Amino acid sequence: MAEEETKKVETETPSEPPPPPPASEPAEAPQDVSEEKSVIPPPPPTEEKPAESTELAAVEKAAESTEEKSKEGSVNRDAVLARVETEKRISLIKAWEESEKSKAENKAHKKLSSIEAWENSKKAALEAELKKIEEKLEKKKAEYVEKMKNKVALIHKEAEEKKAVVEAKRGEDLLKAEELAAKYRATGTTPKKIFGFF
Repeated sequence: MAEEETKKVETETPSEPPPPPPASEPAEAPQDVSEEKSVIPPPPPTEEKPAESTELAAVEKAAESTEEKSKEGSVNRDAVLARVETEKRISLIKAWEESEKSKAENKAHKKLSSIEAWENSKKAALEAELKKIEEKLEKKKAEYVEKMKNKVALIHKEAEEKKAVVEAKRGEDLLKAEELAAKYRATGTTPKKIFGFF
């Protein structure tokens, strides 16, 4: 009968729903809820008849064990809160680390982009300068080619003039030779030099 009354006392305790766990707690909230159930204090013992003193002693033992469980529950709760705080700190550190890595990546990407842009602009400037130099060299080459063509034309002209002089002298020499030959024929004399190689 004493056991039945202790069961009745335990069942008659108001079962208040536990307070909702904080939003930042991880998935281990169900364990915390069971611990909080044990923290609920039993109702104050009601005065009963002296005949039921054994029942009263059982209820007191149950109350003492509930107090011990509540102390354990608060220790466990402190451990859970400490663990939650540690996880929160670790997640903040991880977020900070990701942020810093992202900043470093962005900074490096920005610098690499600026270096690439600088390289491209310098290359473009050098290519433009090279093109200008090539155009200048092409212009000078064209001028030199023109000068050389003019010199070749001048040399050809002088050669033609010299050829004309030689041709004219040959014509005169032939004419002179014909005249002398006619004179020798007319006079019947022989020339002093017949051939130039004697």
